[in-house]
Amino acid sequence: MSPVPPLDRERVLAAAVEIAREAGAILMEHYGRLKPEQVTSKDVERDLVTAADLASERWIVARLRAEFPDHAIEAEEETRDARGSDDELRWFLDPLDGTVNFVHQLPVFCVSMGLYRGTTPEVAVVHAPRLGETFWATRGGGAFLDGRRLQVSATRELKDAILATGFPYKRAGVIHNNLANFGRFFYDIRGERRFGSAALDLCYVAAGRFDGYFELQLAPHDVAAGALIVREAGGVVSDTDGGQDWLRAGHIVASGPDLHEAIRSRVEH
Repeated sequence: MSPVPPLDRERVLAAAVEIAREAGAILMEHYGRLKPEQVTSKDVERDLVTAADLASERWIVARLRAEFPDHAIEAEEETRDARGSDDELRWFLDPLDGTVNFVHQLPVFCVSMGLYRGTTPEVAVVHAPRLGETFWATRGGGAFLDGRRLQVSATRELKDAILATGFPYKRAGVIHNNLANFGRFFYDIRGERRFGSAALDLCYVAAGRFDGYFELQLAPHDVAAGALIVREAGGVVSDTDGGQDWLRAGHIVASGPDLHEAIRSRVEH
């Protein structure tokens, strides 16, 4: 078996930041200008896709194919390369995380790009063009917001915590739609927020703006980038069982080290 070639994370990061910002500019060209026929539903009426999602994804995919032709891509809308070896390099892309916000001209949306070698996160970029913020991280290299190093909050008790969460598009017919989990924290914490972008929720945990985050019914493109940013900011990321299958399990908990178990133990999936 041939040795796995080393990854130049800094080169990959520089390219990813550039590509994410280019995709963000594409989103802003559509922001507030979508026509009704440019907004459609997927299999659930409230799960929207727009011309902006598609234009952003196509741009990112084309740029990554040109820059890193050996990398696989798994994106939200159109592109999903077949899974290869256990050590393949694969991008998980969300070209517009927070589509409902985008359609309603709420500023909480972003481009999310995470590169993995197998199940190991290597590089992450989350760019929020309307907010003017770019978060990034590399494995072992720390997490940053526009060049400022990030650190998760030091909050130690739930009573002092602000937590973020979200709710799935498919709310009926699922055993856990997260509403009960929301209620389990309601009386015991400082506040709960639902911003509508999993990638930015995770970045806000990394920045110490949120003390923790939990959510169910997620896809890899929702969490791939943000999870690495949290980890590199000193946080803990797990699935709701306490394991490390958060990329594909569909459920996740992220917080500072002192709060993680207190949050995880209340969340059912």
